[in-house]
Amino acid sequence: MIVAILGLTTTLEAQSNHTYWQQHVDYTMEVAMDVKNYQYSGTQKLVYTNNSPDEIDRVFYHLFFNAFQPGSEMDMRLQSIKDPDGRMFVDGKSRIAGLTPDKIGYLRVTDLTQDGEKVSFTEEGTILVVNLAKPIPAGGKTTFDMTFNGQVPEQVRRAGRNSSEGVALSMSQWYPKMAEYDFEGWHAYPYIGREFHGVWGDFDVKLTIDKKYVVGGSGYLQNPQEIGHGYEAPGTKVKRPRGKTLTWHFKAPMVHDFMWAADPDYIHDTLQVEDGPLLHFLYKDDKEILENWKKLQPKTAEAMKFFNNNIGKYPYDQYSVIQGGDGGMEYAMSTLITGGRSFGSLVGVMVHELAHSWFQHILATNESKHEWMDEGFTSFISSLCMNQIMDQNKQNPFENSYKGYYNLVASGKEQPQTTHSDRYDLNFAYGVAAYSKGAIFLSQLGYVIGQDKLMETLRKYYEDFKFKHPTPNDIKRTAEKVSGMHLDWYLTDWTQTTNTIDYGIKEVAAKGEKTVVTLERIGAMPMPIDILVLYNDGTQETFYAPLRMMYGEKENPYPTLKRTVLNDWPWAQPEYDFVLETPLDNIKAVVIDPSQLMADVNEENNVYQPQE
Repeated sequence: MIVAILGLTTTLEAQSNHTYWQQHVDYTMEVAMDVKNYQYSGTQKLVYTNNSPDEIDRVFYHLFFNAFQPGSEMDMRLQSIKDPDGRMFVDGKSRIAGLTPDKIGYLRVTDLTQDGEKVSFTEEGTILVVNLAKPIPAGGKTTFDMTFNGQVPEQVRRAGRNSSEGVALSMSQWYPKMAEYDFEGWHAYPYIGREFHGVWGDFDVKLTIDKKYVVGGSGYLQNPQEIGHGYEAPGTKVKRPRGKTLTWHFKAPMVHDFMWAADPDYIHDTLQVEDGPLLHFLYKDDKEILENWKKLQPKTAEAMKFFNNNIGKYPYDQYSVIQGGDGGMEYAMSTLITGGRSFGSLVGVMVHELAHSWFQHILATNESKHEWMDEGFTSFISSLCMNQIMDQNKQNPFENSYKGYYNLVASGKEQPQTTHSDRYDLNFAYGVAAYSKGAIFLSQLGYVIGQDKLMETLRKYYEDFKFKHPTPNDIKRTAEKVSGMHLDWYLTDWTQTTNTIDYGIKEVAAKGEKTVVTLERIGAMPMPIDILVLYNDGTQETFYAPLRMMYGEKENPYPTLKRTVLNDWPWAQPEYDFVLETPLDNIKAVVIDPSQLMADVNEENNVYQPQE
């Protein structure tokens, strides 16, 4: 598996000679953690490959732990936003503002060289700005050697120590991390609490920690017979080195992140997925949660198989589900989730975070700018997965996503999905735009191009863009290639505006022995329209008005019913008529979009029934 993924790196580097390119990093780190004061020190060797066509004279590192200090940008934002995160804002006060020096987080670079020559650098909040000793030419490589130290903050958000569930260390975004440079330039965003963007690369990490602690996270453990703690080969003896600490050696090929968690009371279980990865489960030895965590394990294997079948094969040989963090958060080859939940909730958060392994950790969109592609696509596929593996049997698995979106529209607080994740006025608006409206992008795309074409689109999107950084245009173009339709109007209106969909049945009127149905477009966003007609004799049929600017038609979504394809509806035409070859008295009902997958903000005008 490692060889296969490393081989991909060469392919991607070769692509830099064409229109697509991406940078590459190789991290080698050695870190020592003091579990008494939660301080750590380390060295980092980073080989940076500049696959861009540009010469680079500055680089930027993320220092995420610096956000957990009074007066940081995260603290300031927490105190100024109207609906602060309840995990970070308690009793009307910012939890970060109240951190004492021994409980804050920090990450400090003490020395940095480029190819052996010292470079100048400045720390600006959560960003390290580095002026290079010599520019990195297009196609060139350079090596940075760094020493750094840090302090793990009290658990406030995602990362930290001593969580509310008693997990000692949740170590995410813990190391100096090279910022991404792509066709748009540098993405050196300060850490304010939202999403991430990272450079693809290979990680080699050695972690020295108290020998009582059990560690899990990203990568493959290279020295399991020295470590034990459930990693050793079954039935074999462990030969641990003498001393009070153990050094855990992990390698993680072709990832853009590296997380680990540790606790002296972790239980460590494993489960091999048939024709899939080895699953690791690390959770607290707490009798209140043990049964749920045991039952979670086969459900994780079911979810892995579901995603493999419906998106594409998971490319790594392991995945770790670890109790930690402050809710649920995805990382490379792993997740941190809180464990004190009902069984249904535990499965739900696992499914969502596991789905992120495809939508974010293999399809690595810039989630700071396009968070809806990450959270939304994950919400879409995890809703389908939960519907199957938990036997929910929902007619519309995305019902909650639609409810959330309609609530946002009604609130008047919606902002376009092109809004940077840090720039939403409200956490509420961000959450609905990212998760609910993002999920509807796909479920509604299935309404536009057909469900089979939608799933084919997802599989092709994964195959074409895995281990890359796809953009919104990439999913749109994939859907166009699969469906044969033009879909720029869909991407534009849904993601770049707050235009809404509202179609209605304006009139159903007799015309001799026939009936004329008049539809109207009230909202600004165009859509093709499915119409179901029910007759008094119990028969049904459908009519389909394609949108002219699509230049194509979907297959009949109701193959057991007769369908009549009508003339295209030009968007600029506010009303649209079609004729039923039957008298008005024969009609029981006319319904726009019986699937309810079109996000029409006013469903009251979607149904005609004759008055009694």
